[in-house]
Amino acid sequence: MKHAFPCGDLALDFVGTLRVRRSPVPQDVLDSPRALDAWFVESGVADAAPGSDAADLAAAVALRESIYDLVRGRITGTPPGPASVDLLNRVAARPPAVPRLGPAGRVLTATAEQALSTVARHAVEILGGPAADLLKECGRPACTQVYVDSSRGFRREWCAMAACGNKMKALAHRARLRGNPPLRPSRLVAG
Repeated sequence: MKHAFPCGDLALDFVGTLRVRRSPVPQDVLDSPRALDAWFVESGVADAAPGSDAADLAAAVALRESIYDLVRGRITGTPPGPASVDLLNRVAARPPAVPRLGPAGRVLTATAEQALSTVARHAVEILGGPAADLLKECGRPACTQVYVDSSRGFRREWCAMAACGNKMKALAHRARLRGNPPLRPSRLVAG
């Protein structure tokens, strides 16, 4: 498995395919049509690779960045660009991946366009529903994964405890041992 799915939401995990987003050299795991196909299969959007091409990859990256713009707007309280809303709505309006019953059970085949529509529809549900007020960005400075904080007290600071939470807690522990003040998670700021 090449891709990570730390936040448990299809659209937000899709945003996370551009890792360390604000660093000088972000890591784009959607670096080829084949990688996009792998993400569709690993995320469960499709059972088999849709056979994406360069145009599908460009459409996927554009959708990902529009979703991030909208999420960032919700987190920071700044209005997103109208182009992001328009693109998300256009992609979500297309037919999504549709499960079918086959001889061996459920089969989910999709074109790249249908798979992207499925992702866009998940984004509409998150951004247009009550979960939008619970959107956060991971507190680990090297991570820019966004997630829905549904923890008790809404005090979750990390996209995933197994990845970022454990790393930050270990860093804080070592800092305390050295007599340094505890590390505080960074927060997404407007700008």
